[in-house]
Amino acid sequence: LAAAGRGADEVTALGLGGQLDGCLAVTAQGQPAHPCLIWMDRRAEAEVAGLPADRILARGGVILDASHMAAKIRWLRSHVSGLGPGTRFHQPVSYLVFRLTGQEVMDHGLASTTMLYGLADRRYDAELLDLFEIEAAALPPLADAAATAGRIDVRGAELSGLRVGTPVAVGTGDDFTTPLGAGIVAPGRLVCVLGTAEVVGAVHPTAVIDAQGLVETHAYAGGGYFVENPGWLSGGALAWFRETFRLEDFTELDELAAGVAPGAAGVTFLPALSGSMAPQWIASARGCFYGLTPAHGTAHLARALLEGTAFAMRDVVERLSELGVSIEAIRLLGGGAKSRIWAQIRADMTGLPVELPQITDSAPIGAALLAAVAAGQQPDLATAAAGVGEIRETIDPDPSSKPAYDRAHATYLRLFEALRPMYDTDYGVEPTDS
Repeated sequence: LAAAGRGADEVTALGLGGQLDGCLAVTAQGQPAHPCLIWMDRRAEAEVAGLPADRILARGGVILDASHMAAKIRWLRSHVSGLGPGTRFHQPVSYLVFRLTGQEVMDHGLASTTMLYGLADRRYDAELLDLFEIEAAALPPLADAAATAGRIDVRGAELSGLRVGTPVAVGTGDDFTTPLGAGIVAPGRLVCVLGTAEVVGAVHPTAVIDAQGLVETHAYAGGGYFVENPGWLSGGALAWFRETFRLEDFTELDELAAGVAPGAAGVTFLPALSGSMAPQWIASARGCFYGLTPAHGTAHLARALLEGTAFAMRDVVERLSELGVSIEAIRLLGGGAKSRIWAQIRADMTGLPVELPQITDSAPIGAALLAAVAAGQQPDLATAAAGVGEIRETIDPDPSSKPAYDRAHATYLRLFEALRPMYDTDYGVEPTDS
């Protein structure tokens, strides 16, 4: 508030958009019982072993995976003592709403990431709850993201510095506030969020289910569904590369990559530093560079890094198109959208124009739209979203580059398959609790 030059009395409503797939156990007395298990925490692998992935996908639209909340709930119940019958399990957004207002509620978007939500009935699914041995009463009740969850209470005012009585929207995950804040409420645009992880998806009017399991389907704020791959380490891979090769900044990485032609002179990067999410979900897969010779240097690896992460996006684009999801252009968001060469690579390898919005950090804007609707300042999210998402530049694809990318993408797919026997290898890296 001080940085913005505003006072608490000027804040008329609060909306939250935050991490999804985190899990926090809260006691009957309202206290956290264990540190939050964040989305990338995979300690619950044993808790999903042997469960029917096909049923979970058919009913919930999600992939059976240890990153999801239901697996984490099972792990917490098995490993943390004192989780009595009054324990409630929250995602980070619903927990913050609870701390601010005293109300327990979760939106349909977050619920649809849990492996416990039925897309057809838009509620917690009895069959899925039974599979994971979780009771609906252990989860926050459901409401629309733009509904009013409650108002900031005395404790919430102490925590936030905002006024008692300020309305708070139910809120949702940042996978959904980010496209919403970029003005995406209707089909036609692929949203590619280049953050630490790369989230790729599009709005679709119906709950399409991907039988191949590359993309998941989630309830979307304002109606419809967001069909997405929740992301691989992408911006995080660039940060790793910059640190490992002692580059001054990301601008230097871009400059190195720009000096190498499409295809990176035969060097291929698999973007699986934290497991593979494309072209298939394989948690035990690992990243690599392939094709190195003495003629290659840091610039070739930088180029391959940008291309490999974009190849995973292309995998998702192709699968969405096969599922009938409309894609007319790619809208880049997140910090990685500042890289013009990365944007051009994505346009060239897909043949789709890439849109760069005026504001690429759009998750807070999406949260603000939820607050505006919850407080009655906007009639609905479609109306609210019409006022955001201004495009500052559109990058058109260069058709002359696509043949090189087609060949390089084919190599990337062959490499992924060739390394499959290695994916179950024990690398001797012990998991941590951090």
